Amino acid sequence: MSEFSFYQPPSSPLQILFQDKDLLVVNKPSGLLTNPGRADQLADSLLSRVQAIYPTALLVHRLDLGTSGVVVFALRRNAERELKRQFAERLVKKRYLAVVAGKMTPPNGEITLALSTDPLKPPRQKVDAAGKPAQTFYQVLAIRDNTSLVELRPVTGRSHQLRVHLAALGHPILGDNFYASPAQAAAAPRLLLHAAELQLLQPYSKQPHCFNADTDFVSADGNWSDRTPVPV
Repeated sequence: MSEFSFYQPPSSPLQILFQDKDLLVVNKPSGLLTNPGRADQLADSLLSRVQAIYPTALLVHRLDLGTSGVVVFALRRNAERELKRQFAERLVKKRYLAVVAGKMTPPNGEITLALSTDPLKPPRQKVDAAGKPAQTFYQVLAIRDNTSLVELRPVTGRSHQLRVHLAALGHPILGDNFYASPAQAAAAPRLLLHAAELQLLQPYSKQPHCFNADTDFVSADGNWSDRTPVPV
C-alpha cells in the first residue's frame, strides 16, 4: 500500500524559520508532501503552500511525507543553483532525531550499507551491496523503556536512507509503515523522524547559517516531550 493512499495533509499554518532575499526556511509538518504528487488529490504540498505566498520559491531538497523538519527553498534562480551545488557536493550538514524500537547498541557508530530501489516494492529501498553508497553516523541520546532516542547525521542523501539503515540494524523508526513491523508502525501516530538542524552557506555572501526546528515528539536540543511513544 502506498504512503499516499490516504493522504490527509495537516492544516497547520506555514511555520517560517528564516527568510532573506535568497533563502526561505520552513519547518515542514509530518504528513505533508514536500512537492505535489501526480494525482489531483496530492496537489497540496509544502511547495504549493510556500508558492502561494512566495511565487518565486524554488524547491532545493525534499523530506519524506512522514518526516518533519527543516526544508530550504531558494527565492532566486542563482540561489537555487548555488544551494543545489552545496547539497550535491555534500557541503550541507544535516542532523536528524528519531525514536526507534529497542535499546540501540552500541551507543554510537557509522552505518555504511549501500542501498537500491526494491524492484518488487517501489518506492521502497533495500540494502544492496551493488547499490549506491550510503553513509550515516548515529548517536544514542537516551533510552526509555524499550525505545531509543537517536541523533542521526547522514553524509549521503539516498532515498529513505535513515529509515532503511536503522531497520537494517534491527531498530526501525516507530511509526514507519514501510520498514517497521505492524506493531512498531502502530506504536506512534506518525513517523518519528525529524530534520532538526541544517547548516549551509548563504548563496551569495557565503556566510554560514544554521537552522533549527522543534518537533512534536522531541525538541531540537534533544529533550523528549511528554508524548512518550508506546514501548514495543
